[in-house]
Formats: sequence, C-alpha cells, structure tokens
Amino acid sequence: MSAFNLANSLTLARIVAAPFMVLLLYFPNPFVCWLAALLFVAASVTDIFDGVVARRQGRITTLGKFLDPLADKLLITSVLVMLVHLDWAPAWVAVLIICRELAVTGMRAVAAEKGEVIAADRYGKLKTILQIVALTPLILHYPVFGLDSALIGTFLLYLALLLTLFSGGNYLYNFYKNWLLSE
Repeated sequence: MSAFNLANSLTLARIVAAPFMVLLLYFPNPFVCWLAALLFVAASVTDIFDGVVARRQGRITTLGKFLDPLADKLLITSVLVMLVHLDWAPAWVAVLIICRELAVTGMRAVAAEKGEVIAADRYGKLKTILQIVALTPLILHYPVFGLDSALIGTFLLYLALLLTLFSGGNYLYNFYKNWLLSE
C-alpha cells in the first residue's frame, strides 16, 4: 500500500500551509489577515478529512500516524509564534501550549519505543478544535462585523490554554499510570 494516498496528501497540505501562514502574517493588513484566516481554516479542516478518508479507504499508514499530529503541531505553533511576533497573543500562553505539545510528543516517542501507539483522546481532539477556533479570530485581528475579533480570540485562547494543559496532564498521567508503573 502506498504511503502517498489522499489522506496523507491532505495531511501534507496542512504541513505546506504552515510556512504560507508565516509568510502571510509577516504582512498584516485586513485583506491579508482574511486570506491567512481562510488558509488556516482550510488547512485545519483537512485534519478532519484526512482521518475520515484514511479509515474509509482502509489506508491508515505508519507515515500518516506520524504526519498527522506533526502537521497539527506545525500549523498551530507556526501561527502562535507569528501572533506573538505581532504582539497579538501573549508569549507565555504560546510557550505553555508549545511546551505541552513537546511533552506529549516526547511521551509518545517513549511509548513508541515500547511498541505502543498513543492515539489522540477526546480531550486532545477537543483541545485542537478549541485552539483552531481561538486562533482564527486572532489571525483576523481586525474588527469583523463590528465585533472585536482580537478580544474574542484572546478570550478563546485562554480557554484553549486551560484545555491544552488539562489534556496534556491527562496524557501524562495516563502514560505514567499505564506504562511507566508497569515496568
């Protein structure tokens, strides 16, 4: 079975979108921010479809299992770093979110050494959705239909941070309980 199938191509599109997001956010103005937000949402939606396509076509690959979480992290962290660079998001929030992602990735690497795959749980999936929902108005940044998108995005980002930390703690606790204590 080829690793280059539709599902993995969708995942790769998310990876390719990350540097374009960075490039667009280097030149912030209302029009470019709308383009960046549309690209971000389109890339984020591929996260839903790549898994659905892989399962329906019976094409779940090792490459896909590796690339899918990597694509999410590249897209989210690229946007977070640019929002901090633009002073549109607090650096400490980005640092905590990125540290959680690195900790969970490291934990997954240890589990993989033991032959275990730790799939995303419901909190991890909800965390990703809330991060996307929070980052979209922050990318827009300018008022939309009279609403302060930056304020809305910041509020949602704080909620996403709470869920991100809870989710990371949950992964690490379960990893400790299920794998490290069994050694």
